[in-house]
Amino acid sequence: MPRKNEPTERQCAVTREVQPVSSLIRFVLDPEGQVVPDLKRVLPGRGVWVTAAKDVVAVAEKDRKKVFGRGFKTEARVEPGLAERVDALMERSALQALSMTRKAGELVTGHAKVEAALRRDTVTGLIHASDAAEDGVRKLAAVVAGTEELANGCQIVRLFDSDQLDLALGRSNVIHAALLAGQASENFLSRVRDLERFRGYSVAHGDKGSV
Repeated sequence: MPRKNEPTERQCAVTREVQPVSSLIRFVLDPEGQVVPDLKRVLPGRGVWVTAAKDVVAVAEKDRKKVFGRGFKTEARVEPGLAERVDALMERSALQALSMTRKAGELVTGHAKVEAALRRDTVTGLIHASDAAEDGVRKLAAVVAGTEELANGCQIVRLFDSDQLDLALGRSNVIHAALLAGQASENFLSRVRDLERFRGYSVAHGDKGSV
């Protein structure tokens, strides 16, 4: 969220397009003059805003004197790999949000329990490990496709491998998970959408994307 009394729109320093701050990443200078991302938009100091897309951030890094030097009106140092660092921060933020869904009681894991939840509960998201066996994915996809409410509103997440899911959830061998309706689940899915947009591919839903 933007800070109190701040504009809800900003101009991208690369494309020069005015966009909602939710579609931009704010960068600031640390005390050593290093450009750092401010994903929560709360750090003090002058900010430079860049479209939240990996390729645009890469352009900003390449043209750092024109983009950051001009924006900050001073010399700005950029360590190589800025776009990759932003990606890693966004990924970590999403996994932290996933951990909160478990604490909030809004997560079901295990193929059989996930299938039962899809048939019984209000499920807003379905998570598959990126290394999940395709047979298990197809079986759950068939349940989603066979339920109109799920097919039109169940977000499919396949961004994280099983090791990442295990670590985030404090469990072992997490391959499939269902997100039950609730604020923690919505927060996680919002961060997933941000990460997917940053990486440049569309958000997948039960009847649209690859599951």
